[in-house]
Amino acid sequence: MANQARQLSQEMQDYQNMASQIRPKKPMLKNAITAFFVGGLICEVGQGIQWFFMQQGMSAKEATSPTTVVMIGLGALLTGLGWYDRIVKRGGMGGSLPITGFANAMVAPAMEYRTEGLVLGVGAKLFTVAGPVLTYGLAAAFVVGLIRYLLTGVA
Repeated sequence: MANQARQLSQEMQDYQNMASQIRPKKPMLKNAITAFFVGGLICEVGQGIQWFFMQQGMSAKEATSPTTVVMIGLGALLTGLGWYDRIVKRGGMGGSLPITGFANAMVAPAMEYRTEGLVLGVGAKLFTVAGPVLTYGLAAAFVVGLIRYLLTGVA
């Protein structure tokens, strides 16, 4: 029995070695550079939007919230048009990591299930991907805030 297990383990190892030899290598440097530029371009758009709001008389701190809303709206719009998936396909994490990627993560599942109706389709699937992230973020913020309050007494 132990001999059969060793033989099976050796066969699996041989298969892994053979598969790794024929598997195409990932162009990691190219992917990193592309992600850097795609993410940088998205951030430049966000900076331009923030500067627009600052030109309207807002401070940098005041312009942050409307900038975030516009960027989420742009991400949702581009996802709805089917363009954001192409951006992510090219830019990888450079397209997924900014807040526009968060909008994409919320809108894409909702669009996929829109044929099932507004409640059971769009409403139920809207937070499929983003829901756990939001839940974890809120829970982590609560725990950190509680620890800070207990240590310093400052909310």
